[in-house]
Amino acid sequence: MAKSGKSAANGKAGKAPVIYVLNGPNLNMLGLRQPEIYGRDTLADVEKLCRTAGKSLGLTIEFRQSNYEGELVTWIQEARSKAAGIVLNAGAYTHTSVAILDALNAAEKPCVEVHLSNIHRREEFRHHSYVSLAAKGMICGFGPKGYVLALEALADIV
Repeated sequence: MAKSGKSAANGKAGKAPVIYVLNGPNLNMLGLRQPEIYGRDTLADVEKLCRTAGKSLGLTIEFRQSNYEGELVTWIQEARSKAAGIVLNAGAYTHTSVAILDALNAAEKPCVEVHLSNIHRREEFRHHSYVSLAAKGMICGFGPKGYVLALEALADIV
């Protein structure tokens, strides 16, 4: 639950802290794209799971997905004033986007990085994460359950 003395985004006056759950490119294809790697759950299934977990943790979930790097950057910037924390599955931008790293640093909000697959058991280029440089921690390899674990971690932080 929210600690007292926080801003509105962090749960002041009894409001549930807002957590942005942001998803990057191709995550709209969950359930269809490479189910042997990403599973058969759809992004709608992941959203439902996050909303259920958020409710039980006393969090308000703002769930979004974009295939566009700039839109993700804008949402991260928005989180600076509207959210208590960020769960981010940046997809392929994890491995390429200094812009997302810079936005996370500028947002100054706790971020938990999530990946459905274990990126360290995959191609070498997936082993590097720019997001990790700004994240409190990373959860990978547990499928959609990783989002719940990330929300539990943020609930303890915010």
